[in-house]
Amino acid sequence: MTNFRPVGYVIGLLIAALGGTMVLPFLADALAGSPNAGNFAISGMITIFSGSMIALACKDSRATGLSIQQTFLLTTGVWVALPIFGALPFWLGAPSVSYTDAFFEAMSGLTTTGSTVFANLDELPKGTLLWRGLMQWFGGIGIIVVAMAFLPQLKVGGMQIFRSESFDTLGKILPRAAEIAGSISTIYLVLTCLCVLGYSWAGLSFFDALVHAMTTIATGGFANYDASFGALGGGAEYVGAIFMLVASLPFVRYVQLVAGTARPLMHDTQVRSFFLIMIGIVAALTLWQLMFSTSEIEFAFRKALFNGVSILTGTGYASTDYTLWGGFPVTLFFLIGLIGGCAGSTCCSIKVFRFQILMSAIATQIRRIHSPHGVFSPRYEKRPISEDVLNSVMAFFVLFMLSLGVFAVALGMLGLDAITSISGAAAALANIGPGLGPEIGPSGNFSGLPDAAKWILAFAMLTGRLELMSVYIIFTVGFWRR
Repeated sequence: MTNFRPVGYVIGLLIAALGGTMVLPFLADALAGSPNAGNFAISGMITIFSGSMIALACKDSRATGLSIQQTFLLTTGVWVALPIFGALPFWLGAPSVSYTDAFFEAMSGLTTTGSTVFANLDELPKGTLLWRGLMQWFGGIGIIVVAMAFLPQLKVGGMQIFRSESFDTLGKILPRAAEIAGSISTIYLVLTCLCVLGYSWAGLSFFDALVHAMTTIATGGFANYDASFGALGGGAEYVGAIFMLVASLPFVRYVQLVAGTARPLMHDTQVRSFFLIMIGIVAALTLWQLMFSTSEIEFAFRKALFNGVSILTGTGYASTDYTLWGGFPVTLFFLIGLIGGCAGSTCCSIKVFRFQILMSAIATQIRRIHSPHGVFSPRYEKRPISEDVLNSVMAFFVLFMLSLGVFAVALGMLGLDAITSISGAAAALANIGPGLGPEIGPSGNFSGLPDAAKWILAFAMLTGRLELMSVYIIFTVGFWRR
């Protein structure tokens, strides 16, 4: 019989902590004289009370470690529970939206997806804008801890390949998560502060610089304006591109860098491959614009750099409607959104290391066909890839594509057109943010979709953010028999 109480204790504490952070948007609205401040006060009290009651009810079973089954439940339970309460300020406050829209926005925030149902962002209260940024910022640090402490232990999607190199400490999962969170949180905060300074240098107000810094470092993509970065100027695009790239690298490498060891970062094949992909994308998009839309080299490079990096990293900002660039850029944007950044970063999607393992497996199979009597094995960073890791990565690819197809078909059954269905499913599952087409593209939002479509997409965001298997395994009979 599964003991849910240790899981409930941790989730209760996190819910209460989330409620405590609602004081920040409360103060932002109170200082601005907005009546929306009262909604944050009510939401905060409800959240703190609910979380405290859950934690108190489960306190007798709190533990220093969790079983594998409890860890799966905790990983998924946190990302379900927090959006439920994170949605309250949207539901009770400004703008007035249904709970479906509020939950969609909260799930999009905490999974750092960046899809939004809100229009007229320029007119929203500051507290609401700050809360959107805070949720993405919390989701960003949260997913780093999950990726470094939980997923390697759970052997999800090949993440076990990083189990020995993330941190050299051994022990139970909760102490390990606390240590990783403590080491990374400082770096995460410092990078956020540097990003605030960068945006301030680019001419943004302190409030805009703060919110956009939080959503940049989280590679989340929530902006304060309907035009996203199109309203912020060219300098902000360069700053944003730099910090999106910084946030796309493994944070454990920054921990090692601060400790005085730069070699792991410089010699990480995942990092090198990521930058090679990025350079190729930016070069292709720049040349395309110079050939078909503009003769200004700096303008073409800036738009290609910012929007290319934004989609590759799954951030989802836009500084222009790139769907007007033509068929090739739109197709390229759709495909690169399925790549993502490095494992152990705030990025989403499939991740670079899985493509490296896939390519190594394909190359090995080709060599075996050429030389049937030879002995070949796929390798990653010059080390043989174990059968366990290889099978896990291949299963992830198959499950990702199957999930993408199922979600797209489900959206199509609700009456959405093919472009909206496929790109919406991809944007949610890969946590990219905007889809394609006039409705959910970079110049639109998700508000016009049916409520059923929003719940489907919210579930897709959850499964994609937690690497698929962490969520799906809970729905299997064998999981509950353990």
